[in-house]
Amino acid sequence: MIKTVRVGGVPEHFNLAWHLAIENGKFAEKGILIEWIDVPGGTGAMCKMLRNGEIDIAIALTEGVIADITQGNPSKIVQFYVNSPLRWGIFVNAKSAINSIAYMQGNKYAISRFNSGSHLMAYVNAVNNGLTINHETDFEVIGNLAGARKALAENTAQLFMWEKFTTKPFVDNGEFKMIGECKTPWPCFAVVATNEFINAQPVTLDEVLAIVNESCNDLKFNDEAVDLIAWRYQIKLADAMKWFGELEYAAKAEINEEEMLEIFSKLVQFNILKTIPNIFDVCYNKTLELV
Repeated sequence: MIKTVRVGGVPEHFNLAWHLAIENGKFAEKGILIEWIDVPGGTGAMCKMLRNGEIDIAIALTEGVIADITQGNPSKIVQFYVNSPLRWGIFVNAKSAINSIAYMQGNKYAISRFNSGSHLMAYVNAVNNGLTINHETDFEVIGNLAGARKALAENTAQLFMWEKFTTKPFVDNGEFKMIGECKTPWPCFAVVATNEFINAQPVTLDEVLAIVNESCNDLKFNDEAVDLIAWRYQIKLADAMKWFGELEYAAKAEINEEEMLEIFSKLVQFNILKTIPNIFDVCYNKTLELV
């Protein structure tokens, strides 16, 4: 019997390991059909899909999915996916007079949606640089990268934070200017599953995680990986090489309790969470490594 699993993720280089596992028949060998859904709207859009039961699993930004789970999303983090930080570029229109982070104050951020990474990382950057944000009026919801390009061109928003290497082609072509970057102070991507899927198909979940982790490991030690990433995602070879050199996959189905509690504490510090949540409300018990 074929087990169908609906998986959502951004159409970016981070998820190449999933696509290679699908294309190489690794899931099919276990009788699993992965229905992959590209979600250009990012973590906020994926959280909505998890809530609506449109997907079973998402590869989402850590800060965004934790925030959404604490606000009632009936899902759990089952493991981290990428341990290395995400490098968020801070972009403005190429013709903008804003030339550095020091001139960001008072300008409007284009965000994919509220509780998305592009929304929450604005607060991280603000705390890091002594900036203040008015919670509603300083944001313009634009949906995705295409919406951000339109907003910055029409000046309905002046600032945009998105993954650095995905957005760099628009700097290279003269459309955007990058005025700085902000790294996530935690593992950037987590694998999240709905409570319904966890309870109904725990064995299938274990199999999916094992296959993905093996694919991540194979990709990391593939001599042709950089060329493949540059070709498939239209990234300059030098940029693909730099990104891949910094990439650290989690590659294991476990969550360290101490590390997760430290992340909660940082999320409170950056005004993303109001209080530290119960770890069992956020994480799948089976994959918790208690310390």
